[in-house]
Amino acid sequence: MIFAEPVSLILGTVAAAGAHAEPAMNFLMKHLVLQLAIIIIAARLTGFIFQRYLRLPGVLGEVVAGILISPHAFGGISIHGIGPLFPIGDALIPISTQLYGFATVASILLLFLSGLETDLTTFLRYSVVGTAVGIGGVVFSFGLGAGCAVWFGVARSLADPHALFLGAISTATSVGITARILQETRKTDSPEGVTILAGAVIDDVLAIVVLAIVVGMAKAGAAGTVNWHDIGLISLKAVGFWIVFTVIGLLSARHITRALKFLQSMETIVSVSFGLALLMAGFMEMAGLAMIIGAYVTGLAMSRTDLAPAIQSQLAGAYNTLVPIFFCVMGMLIDLTTLRHVMLFGMVYTVIAIASKVIGCGLPAWLMKFNLLGAYRIGAGMVPRGEVALIIASIGLSSGTIHADVFGVAVMMTMLSTLLAPPLLARSFSNKSGLKTRAQTSEDEFRRTVTLDFPSPDLADFMVARLVRSFRNEEFLVYRLSHEGGDYQIRKDDMVFTLSVEGGHVTLTSQARYESVARLVVLEELLVLEDLAHACSKIRDLDHLKTDLLRGVLEDED
Repeated sequence: MIFAEPVSLILGTVAAAGAHAEPAMNFLMKHLVLQLAIIIIAARLTGFIFQRYLRLPGVLGEVVAGILISPHAFGGISIHGIGPLFPIGDALIPISTQLYGFATVASILLLFLSGLETDLTTFLRYSVVGTAVGIGGVVFSFGLGAGCAVWFGVARSLADPHALFLGAISTATSVGITARILQETRKTDSPEGVTILAGAVIDDVLAIVVLAIVVGMAKAGAAGTVNWHDIGLISLKAVGFWIVFTVIGLLSARHITRALKFLQSMETIVSVSFGLALLMAGFMEMAGLAMIIGAYVTGLAMSRTDLAPAIQSQLAGAYNTLVPIFFCVMGMLIDLTTLRHVMLFGMVYTVIAIASKVIGCGLPAWLMKFNLLGAYRIGAGMVPRGEVALIIASIGLSSGTIHADVFGVAVMMTMLSTLLAPPLLARSFSNKSGLKTRAQTSEDEFRRTVTLDFPSPDLADFMVARLVRSFRNEEFLVYRLSHEGGDYQIRKDDMVFTLSVEGGHVTLTSQARYESVARLVVLEELLVLEDLAHACSKIRDLDHLKTDLLRGVLEDED
């Protein structure tokens, strides 16, 4: 598969240089460094502009930056003494293989962190409705996407590789983009928000399995006629490897984590964890599946350990540097000139891809716990495509299964669906409940909230600091969700708490079965706060203390 090709092609290029290996290597590395410099600067700046000023996901800006500096645009302009900074590479991939190798590592990091971000407790809580939502979205999206390809004559039949890849590309939902939208609207913990995230996880898992099946069918089709026996074996192999490796990962995660903790160095733990993700990605490649499956399985397995937030925090710098390279490189694969011939097909395909998610995901939600408003929210939340869709499209392009114009259509759909999802989802939320009456009455059984109101924000911040220290003393892993906000995630084994502060309002949210733990910790800290208040009330010489301090300051100035 394509994720195994960049390294071998680089080695082949160097070996072919013969006696001139060192100059050839120097030239390749110099060119690669310049390319990476331009890509990182362009991707980050454009992503920043899109996010800060246009109020759009930064991933769109990174893809646009790739389109602008691609070999088909400004990157193909010859510079005196250097030549084109991004010359046309292989016939299938218009960039250098070593640059695509960087994008491959970035995609592994991206899917590893996506797996780490999966909350298994929340996922299991809404597993039934989330599974139904995910399956509905995949079935509708794949069927309508592949059917659209046949309808427009892009594919001869539903078994044609073009139809298979366009169907697979439309199945994936971007967990990262969806989560970002929910966080900005403060609806992450809502029933719709949790169901969307659970459904998106199932959706992407199925999309990865569909990818493995489609790649296998495309290879079988290139060798001859595809029969149902081959399809059955490919499906069984894909699902079997996914289930086996996932179960093994989940069962061994605690033991691996316990062994990693003996290192007593978080930097080493993070490096070894990412090394395991790369190792699992290689095993999946050897098994005939995509590397991203192994990366996601590793992250998913480690998501249930208390090391997950720390690994995410430590890898944040690498994520912010490498992942934009992946999205930018995906944009560089687009030749806008080819879209003129498929513009109508691209627009229709995009509309069908959006409608298939709204209907395919909203219908199961409506039949189960949610009313029409809640079902629409869930369908709208499943609309954005992102990294998985681009990865599937890039695999099809780089393997020669789909052409550049079809890849451009896939990216067009990804960008437009991501562009339309934020307003569709944000405007759908109001004070009205999206749950059916019976489901709404039983909703409180899943999580409990302890709230504290203080007369001043400073006192609330002090209480949060005390709670954080108390949890850490009990060997909980406390992770700050953002540098700007006051939200924390607190984990230990199966226990997960969320601590937040806004003004003088402090909220500690827990699972229902661990509510007593949360209340006990808060009670202990309130008793400490009460003792401090009594101690402060006994200080009778505050005015003298302040006078002495002020006198000392004035004497120092003199």
